[in-house]
Amino acid sequence: MSPAKHADTPVALREPTRTQRRAAANRQVIVDAARELVATHGGDALTLEAVAEKADVAIQTIYNRVGGRSALLTAVAEQAMEENRGYMDAAYSAEGTAEERLLRAATAYAQFARERPHEFRILVEPAEEPEAVARIAELTRVQNGKLADAIRDAIETGVARTDLDPADLAAMFWATLNGLLALAWRPGALRVDGETLDRLIATYTATVANGLRRRAAEDES
Repeated sequence: MSPAKHADTPVALREPTRTQRRAAANRQVIVDAARELVATHGGDALTLEAVAEKADVAIQTIYNRVGGRSALLTAVAEQAMEENRGYMDAAYSAEGTAEERLLRAATAYAQFARERPHEFRILVEPAEEPEAVARIAELTRVQNGKLADAIRDAIETGVARTDLDPADLAAMFWATLNGLLALAWRPGALRVDGETLDRLIATYTATVANGLRRRAAEDES
């Protein structure tokens, strides 16, 4: 490509240079190492030294490509949330009634927590790193917005009660499910086994479904 032609090409359309590709690949190796540490040993294991050793890079390279511990936690959380979005979007997009989609969403959320417990925990109990917390909060708002839309659809199609606020319900469902799923890692006698947790979640979703349904009395009013 001639210099003149390259100059006219929008930046967003230009092919990344070899240096940029190497930098991106290097960053991904670092983030993958951080994520594996979290997935295997939990968030407390995420230190720059541990990531540098696992990724076989210098600590300064981590700073150059990603940033400090807060940036690493943010990157891991973003990838975890992206995977969580895959679980949730499949539930929302599947065929069925609005109520069925809501119940599938709860099931998908619990499935993600069981299959990726450490990643789930970093989303529910993020380290006190302002940047990471802010990003997780932003991503959570997006996901809760999708849940609120599904509830709104249930209301508009006459399935759910009209006196309920979709945004408030979405926040309540998210917080309650997080609390239930967190029982899996509570200390000592506060922890519940998988069978008990499944039973509690089934009871919760059945109670929620019953509470959401439009009543005959409402139709007659």
